[in-house]
Amino acid sequence: MRREYARAGLAIADLAPTWLEQLRRWMRDATESGLPEPNAMIVATVGSGGQPSARTVLLKGLDERGLVFFTNYSSRKAVEAAENPRVAAVLPWHAIGRQVIVEGRVERVDRSETESYFATRPRDSQLSAWASPQSQVIAGREVLDAALAEVERRFGPDKPIPAPPNWGGLRIVPSSVEFWQGRPGRLHDRLRYRQADAGWVVERLAP
Repeated sequence: MRREYARAGLAIADLAPTWLEQLRRWMRDATESGLPEPNAMIVATVGSGGQPSARTVLLKGLDERGLVFFTNYSSRKAVEAAENPRVAAVLPWHAIGRQVIVEGRVERVDRSETESYFATRPRDSQLSAWASPQSQVIAGREVLDAALAEVERRFGPDKPIPAPPNWGGLRIVPSSVEFWQGRPGRLHDRLRYRQADAGWVVERLAP
């Protein structure tokens, strides 16, 4: 199961001036390499009980404020993030020997941002956001089917579908962003942008 990483190394001199520009570079590389779902991101949260949980979401927004994904605010991840806003995320690009590790805090995006994004979703995805009580225990698949049929009747085939009131965006505001490049012999390159009192600093971590 072991594989050797043979890509070129990563030096501090190679990095962009900011974590955002560097992440955009690597996201572009991942997309152009043909990876499926290059914006797939594993997000880990810890609720008030101290039990960590993780799941894969899709990165849907990226700017100097942070990384945005969307969810039901009653879902486990959103509830845990409300209880404890410290989270971590990983963009795992195994096929090209790279990953990006983000740590920071979560905040809700503005409602206008949620509504703008929701309007771009496929109609079936809009309907499912209304139908699914995300993370809740349900008796069976028929519960979802019945809920979907109800929202289909409610909105009909053409009526615009607004974003549900309990659905929206969460932004990870980073305090550190690590760029991990696989190297031969497991001596990988790990370069991290870290927010310090005087601003962002870049440092190398041992693999």
